[in-house]
Amino acid sequence: MKPSVPKGTRDFLPAQVAKRKYIFGEIEKVFQKYGYVAIETPTMENLSTLTGKYGEEGDKLLFKVLNNGDYLAKADADALAEKNSTKLTSSISKRGLRYDLTVPFARYVVMHQNDLYFPFKRYQIQPVWRADRPQKGRYNEFYQCDADVVGSDSLLYEAELVQIFNEAFAQLNVDAEVKLNNRKILFGIAEVIDATEKFMDITMAIDKLDKIGWEGVEKDLLGRGLEETQVRKIKKILDVGSVDELEPLVQSSASALAGIKEIRTVQLFLEGKEHANFTFDITLARGLNYYTGCILEVAPPAEVKIGSIGGGGRYDDLTGVFGLKDVSGVGISFGAARIYDVMEELHLFPETIVQDVSVLVTYMDADYQQYAFDVVSRLRIKGLNADVYPSAAKFQKQMKYANKRGISNVIIIGEEEFESKVLSLKNLDSGEQTKLVLDEIIQELLFA
Repeated sequence: MKPSVPKGTRDFLPAQVAKRKYIFGEIEKVFQKYGYVAIETPTMENLSTLTGKYGEEGDKLLFKVLNNGDYLAKADADALAEKNSTKLTSSISKRGLRYDLTVPFARYVVMHQNDLYFPFKRYQIQPVWRADRPQKGRYNEFYQCDADVVGSDSLLYEAELVQIFNEAFAQLNVDAEVKLNNRKILFGIAEVIDATEKFMDITMAIDKLDKIGWEGVEKDLLGRGLEETQVRKIKKILDVGSVDELEPLVQSSASALAGIKEIRTVQLFLEGKEHANFTFDITLARGLNYYTGCILEVAPPAEVKIGSIGGGGRYDDLTGVFGLKDVSGVGISFGAARIYDVMEELHLFPETIVQDVSVLVTYMDADYQQYAFDVVSRLRIKGLNADVYPSAAKFQKQMKYANKRGISNVIIIGEEEFESKVLSLKNLDSGEQTKLVLDEIIQELLFA
């Protein structure tokens, strides 16, 4: 059998894992700086928790988990006979892999409401799964790094999340652009053209603008039953570049004016602050059903052809579907897989992060093995990440091993070193080799 992994998933080599941990670590430091605390939720959720929260398109992308044991024993016989997979699913699958971290978080808040304080600020770094068609920047399994606040409708949190996006990407040296819009404005567009019943259709079409262009969106809108005059009005509104340009066009919509006011409030909070940059983008739609107010998205550097590398928004009553009404929340998510691809393509990872071991101990004769093990043990006690080659192989073989692992420093124990206990320390990057006693080597490596 030829070994393989499912499409849309990836193995990660040690250097790649080190790079991913670097991304997680930099983002986590920013989360903690802003007062967020870590939680975790299960890989699987009940399908009743997940379905109906992501819109029609999102529900299609849920990975379902078959019931334990003989899952066909209680299958819907009619659905099975009809080969109706949609009808059959509910009788053979009660669980699914989480699609994102936000809906499970809402469920978590409701279940643990008596143990939490509000506003509750949490971050979460865990994998999610989507049954999408794999392509560049789009995977079936990937990590998200989320930060959410529940229990407050204050727009200062939207401003804070803009800062978190900007600061984290600055730490990663990624020249990203934070975009901001408001779902109230999008609903206002539907009000202005007298098509509120088509709000979700309009939003879903606009959400595809960056992928299919205006001609594609226009065709989609007409296919969803909108009239040509309505589509022309939508185009005129979407062409604006600021809330000041937008305001005269949506005077008939209280919802749009409320959304504009919220955008301006966020601008006011951020005025004169660090990490405060964002662009108002009326074409930003964020197709998920649960968003109700400000929505955010992060575009990658222009030279990288990939989708958004972060997003989020306000959800006023996501916990309501689980029985806890009127608890507003807002959150963002970093797309770690795409961030990794961007940083790899632009060579933004620091070279030092892939060096998992500071020094390798080598020896030229089997009689020196015990001493080599004593040396590596001493290095570890002093807090250095150190390894020892397991046998007295040829010198070139041991050096090749060190190079392949990305280890810069090698301690060499030959006959002279074994007798004198003055060891050779070779830097493979510079080629420099010095003679030092072990304590001197430890000091040099610790303070390098």
